[in-house]
Amino acid sequence: FRPGPNSYRPGKDDVRSNLQEAQDRGGGLGSGMIYKSDGFILTNAHVVQGADTVVVKLANGKEYKKAKVLGVDERTDVAVVKIEATGLPVVKLGDSTKVNVGDWAIAIGNPFGLEHTVTVGVISAKAREIDLSLSRRSPGDYFQTDASINPGNSGGPLCDIYGRVIGINNAIYSRSGGNIGIGFAIPINTARDIADRL
Repeated sequence: FRPGPNSYRPGKDDVRSNLQEAQDRGGGLGSGMIYKSDGFILTNAHVVQGADTVVVKLANGKEYKKAKVLGVDERTDVAVVKIEATGLPVVKLGDSTKVNVGDWAIAIGNPFGLEHTVTVGVISAKAREIDLSLSRRSPGDYFQTDASINPGNSGGPLCDIYGRVIGINNAIYSRSGGNIGIGFAIPINTARDIADRL
């Protein structure tokens, strides 16, 4: 995703939303996942917030330059984007209530613009509440993981070892902007509920 110049900017906290700024374009990069075969995509609200245009590039290289943001929920940081396509491959959504501390976690996304990046770790904690900005806190049910999440991973899937999506990569704790082993993801059950409402 390449949001416009009015996209969400991280606050001054050490917890920073993982929106990689694409300085050359005045926008940013992020990740997402197709969860319905007729072009419905889950991502983070901060990835598309304030975007003038949203361009979706699939793993096969095909681009959709007229993607529509169907809805945004700032509190949970979930957004739904739609592209005009059918018969697309979709992710398999898991059940985040069955996730336990110590379970393997696989983060997939586009960190620093490096497409198709996969990192592995574990679920370090559940039900985390984090400061997303000076004025906004998370709902208090985030997963914490040491799977490497970096700017540009936002909106990408956090999967279990069976490839089922258990969360949406969302934020990191970092003083440098890079990964130090503390990342956060929105549980997929929360994201699915919000997406259905949007």
